[in-house]
Amino acid sequence: MAQTPSNMLPLGTKAPDFLLPASNYNLSFNFSECKGHKGTLVMFICNHCPFVLHVIEEIVMIANDYRVQGIGVVAISSNDIVNYPQDAPNKMTDFALENKVDFPYLFDETQNVAKAYDAACTPDFYLFDSQDKLVYRGQMDDSRPGNEISISGSDLRNAIDSVIYNRHLNEVQKPSIGCNIKWK
Repeated sequence: MAQTPSNMLPLGTKAPDFLLPASNYNLSFNFSECKGHKGTLVMFICNHCPFVLHVIEEIVMIANDYRVQGIGVVAISSNDIVNYPQDAPNKMTDFALENKVDFPYLFDETQNVAKAYDAACTPDFYLFDSQDKLVYRGQMDDSRPGNEISISGSDLRNAIDSVIYNRHLNEVQKPSIGCNIKWK
């Protein structure tokens, strides 16, 4: 299992816009339609990555916990579906239903959005404040498949709490680790 770290996009970067179709809705969404009034969590995930499968339940809990507090949540899959057909939009729909993903799960067929975010792995997390400025990019927590550390979501939850409650957020952030994005 390859372990690819996040590229760590510079803090303060303005959220790149997008317009992508949602696999779990009959709509396309742009950044503005996904954003929350306090901040926005953009995640790069996919259906088959063991790192995503390891944390998907916590991802859904984080989304459910924080959307009611003003955080917009969106997930994007940018994998090449020719070589990885298990990440195709119809499979994304099934994945969303099976895992109770009720926030937009978008398909980035051209991979331009992943490139704009400098995404490198799945899962890769980007938290933007109410001004659409990047305040956190990094891991959800220290848990990885097989390392026996309990999943808590602590790093990501602390970052989101900092945005909601206007607390200082440490600029030293650990990169996420996961499967590399499957580039064309």
